[in-house]
Amino acid sequence: MKVFLFGQNAKEENLPHLSGLVNQLRENKIEFLFFKNLYQQLPQDILSRVSSQTWESHQDILEHKPNSILSLGGDGTILQAVTYVRDSRVPILGINTGRLGFLASIEKKLIPDAVYHLIHGNYYTEERTLLQLESDSDLFGEIPIALNDFTISKRDNSSMITIHTYINGDFMNSYWADGLIVSSPTGSTGYSLSCGGPILFPDTASFVITPVAPHNLNVRPVVIPDHSILSFEVEGREDSFLCTLDSRKAVIHQNNQLAIRKCDYTIQLIQLQPVSFLKTIHSKLNWGLDQRN
Repeated sequence: MKVFLFGQNAKEENLPHLSGLVNQLRENKIEFLFFKNLYQQLPQDILSRVSSQTWESHQDILEHKPNSILSLGGDGTILQAVTYVRDSRVPILGINTGRLGFLASIEKKLIPDAVYHLIHGNYYTEERTLLQLESDSDLFGEIPIALNDFTISKRDNSSMITIHTYINGDFMNSYWADGLIVSSPTGSTGYSLSCGGPILFPDTASFVITPVAPHNLNVRPVVIPDHSILSFEVEGREDSFLCTLDSRKAVIHQNNQLAIRKCDYTIQLIQLQPVSFLKTIHSKLNWGLDQRN
């Protein structure tokens, strides 16, 4: 078995858990490579126990064909891992060394259990839909995809913008707002939720359109089929606006043509047997808990 370890920061408080993970992998004779940027942050006591060979690109994943990628961080780290995994079909297991951990569902103290279940195949994979951006300019290079959401928002001033929105070429609405979010089911518990959007189960074949601080109070989030193609025209007092795919951003202008559709491929997330989406929202959002007493 071969795994890739991915992370953005080797924080001091997480080093004991990272060291324990290295020991677990070595004891079980699992071949593993660190992401190059993470490897360069490791202290000497861990470096002495790991290979100096590292990985750093989507091409490395295609060449080495790891069985899985262990994402060490929070949900944002998984979003970054997706930009390397792309269409390789390599599943991601999220180990939460961050905060909320909606996608990174394995707590640090459960690392030994996670390794055991991974070795013995005691897990299942969930297919997660991706959003894909199509534009008349090269905004995000080879990775115009998002696991969570796509947004359009105002940039440097306090004036709201107007986002004319079309579904399959038919006019839907003009949003006078600070911005607009198009969320996948996975992203429905993120930015969209904080702006009043609904929670979608991960296997729901839908997208959510959620306005950010809309001027018209009767404008509400809308759920649409994920086979729809959304296109946008943006207007404002300024010529430039912000466009994001998950945590990555680009500047767009009024003459840019933008469209969002369902990506042709999906991302696989590894879930251990005891974990379910309902248990996740119970624990992360405190659903079903009476905190009055």
